[in-house]
Amino acid sequence: MSDFFQNGIITTLHRLGKPALERMDRELLEYSRLRSMALVLPALYSEFEGPAMPRIIAELAKVKYLNEVVLVLDKGSDKDFARVRRFMEPLSCEVKVIHNDGRRIAEIYDTLTRNDLSVGHRGKGRSAWLAYGYIIARNRSDVIALHDCDIVTYSREMLARLCYPVVSPALDFVFCKGYYSRVTDRMHGRVTRLLVTPLLRSLESLLGRHGFIDFLDSFRYPLSGEFCMVTDMARVNRIPWDWGLEVGSLAEVYRNYSARRICQVDLSDNYEHKHQSLSAHNPERGLLKMTVDICKSVFRTLASEGGIFSEPFFKSLAVTYLRNAEDTMVKYEADATINGLAFDRHEEAKAVEAFARGITMASEAFLQNPMGTPLIPNWNRVLAAIPGISDMLVAAVDDDNR
Repeated sequence: MSDFFQNGIITTLHRLGKPALERMDRELLEYSRLRSMALVLPALYSEFEGPAMPRIIAELAKVKYLNEVVLVLDKGSDKDFARVRRFMEPLSCEVKVIHNDGRRIAEIYDTLTRNDLSVGHRGKGRSAWLAYGYIIARNRSDVIALHDCDIVTYSREMLARLCYPVVSPALDFVFCKGYYSRVTDRMHGRVTRLLVTPLLRSLESLLGRHGFIDFLDSFRYPLSGEFCMVTDMARVNRIPWDWGLEVGSLAEVYRNYSARRICQVDLSDNYEHKHQSLSAHNPERGLLKMTVDICKSVFRTLASEGGIFSEPFFKSLAVTYLRNAEDTMVKYEADATINGLAFDRHEEAKAVEAFARGITMASEAFLQNPMGTPLIPNWNRVLAAIPGISDMLVAAVDDDNR
């Protein structure tokens, strides 16, 4: 991004001039003596067979300021787990791989279930939550960063820019969210462009100004999977386990912390990762499922803030969203045209129509069950319910990694 405009209620840290990675690395190494940093990597085994993870590990091998890396391996056999451990050997910091499908971790999940603590289904949310618990139990890191494992354009500069605002003693941020423009020969990020922004503007037109809407609308890429936070945040924040993870996590940040201590940072000039299919007629897959989960998360957060929803309201929302999304689509077409990018108006219109159906599905689900799927309990509650769970988790992970 070439601008330096500050908008919204959070601080935006732009990518200006020619950032010196060596300077940031040097300063982060110095800051790490006072504020140690952990990196969480929620990964599927299949991602080690593609181009992203080899590049990510090669870049992380050059990083000297990390205290520990916790990789949560999902959908991997015992042999896959052993291969991943060898794959991670080039990293200079301490590395632990959590075998999500292993016997010892299964016992942790069984213990939680026996104590009436629901951690939802497998997925990025549950994996990240488990890694937070392990880091909290070890009590060796003050800051936790997380990024996805499918970034084919990954550079260690992304990690440096993500961590710097939270770690620097000259700044006072407890949470930093990454953003970027997802552009190749065309614009990507359809869910952010054509769902989230028009939806928030539509909600504002119907509900009036609202703190959470302002907060969420301040993020340039609210669905990005990259962020950094103080470890204490992992103790108190609850997170969803479904596709509402990013929006639900931001809702918890909004609930528990002042917006003055929240920032977003431009991570890179180029960001590319795997693309989800639209699955326009299957609400259990792809972007349509993502739409339903995101909308339900937004509706529940607003309801918890005193918002009152009804069937007539949601009918008005569907019509208002469709108008705003169509207007937004025209803006992006103009943006693509002046930059010589491909723009398929028909495909964009199909996405908007699918998102409109998803909003209706989410509305019906919300009216039927406003409480919906519970969030994963925060670690303060888990530790209160099962005082010995920390020792059990550390022992399980460490025994797997011997």
